[in-house]
Amino acid sequence: MTIQDAHTHFFSRPFFDALAGLSPLPGDPATRLSALADRTGLDIPDDDTAAHRDRWLAQMDAAGVERMVTFASHPAEAEAVAEAAAASGGRLLPYTLVDPTQPAAPGFVERAFSTLGFRGLLTFPAMHHFMPDDERCHPLYEQAQAAGAPVIVHCGLLVVKLRDLLGLPRPYDLAFAHPLALVPAANRFPQVKFVLPHFGGGFLQEALMAGAQCENILVDTSSSNAWMATQAAPTDLTTVFARVLDVFGAERILFGTDSSTFPRGYRTDIRDGQLAALKAAGADDAQVGQIMGGNLARLLPA
Repeated sequence: MTIQDAHTHFFSRPFFDALAGLSPLPGDPATRLSALADRTGLDIPDDDTAAHRDRWLAQMDAAGVERMVTFASHPAEAEAVAEAAAASGGRLLPYTLVDPTQPAAPGFVERAFSTLGFRGLLTFPAMHHFMPDDERCHPLYEQAQAAGAPVIVHCGLLVVKLRDLLGLPRPYDLAFAHPLALVPAANRFPQVKFVLPHFGGGFLQEALMAGAQCENILVDTSSSNAWMATQAAPTDLTTVFARVLDVFGAERILFGTDSSTFPRGYRTDIRDGQLAALKAAGADDAQVGQIMGGNLARLLPA
């Protein structure tokens, strides 16, 4: 079975520098990052992007991962992620965060696709306060359609632990984070593949409804899926997989881990937990193969 991960964060030094530069904590950005490392045990990468890339590739080798999507989780990180992906032999598939509310967004996305080699987009409606069918999003979806690029639309609960650790405010408004708000955009741009990460992040029923309504909406399985604790009726990962398989079918489910930081590295624990849950949910070998890598290979061919 080929494993391809559809959801990880590269988290290179420019990402850390960008957040530390916004932090209200004492000292300059380097001092804040040093204190963060002391407090948490996180490895803060240095400026050697190639070394950081090679660390991820070694983790992939150890975990048996052929390719993985990796995010530039801040526009300031885009150059580093593009550089790493270009030198990865096709194993790192770069997506970039984009804020559609910024006037420069269309130009940034055009450069991301045409010059930097990005393969997809990552959006956070709750963080940047827009609805997925906002007119400001339409040029970005048109560009994604032309590039054959998927668009991840983060819905549901949103916690960015690094922001919290650096004392940054939480601007998240879950009024913008409802999966059903994606339906008008998916209907307007039927050629674009939209992805709801984390099974909808707590809006499982709504994610299922969106997927039933629109064949171009996919779901990814990434993260610890701690949102399950917020459900009115107790659930578990096996039950979640069974429901999603019934509605989306194996061909619209993308495996992901949300791997992000070191020294923790690649989340084999999440991978193994998902494999066990998939089998317990009744998925056969062909379905497991689709979810764990075949769907991403088809979505983003080499």
